[in-house]
Amino acid sequence: MGEIGKFLLIAGIALALVGGLVLAAGRFGARRIPGTLVVSGRHGTFVFPVLLCIVLSILLTILLSIFKR
Repeated sequence: MGEIGKFLLIAGIALALVGGLVLAAGRFGARRIPGTLVVSGRHGTFVFPVLLCIVLSILLTILLSIFKR
């Protein structure tokens, strides 16, 4: 149980840091992350951050491989 708690704590801190960076970037004029797929239609807009998903996948893979050792 100790390892899961440690992982969740670090993941939560990392998520908070990423959220803070996104909010800070928005205040400085970066409204959209590069690599974002945007589809607009009559009934709404779909936004999918492809590049962000890839980067998060790589980072989580690295973190999980470090904690698995």
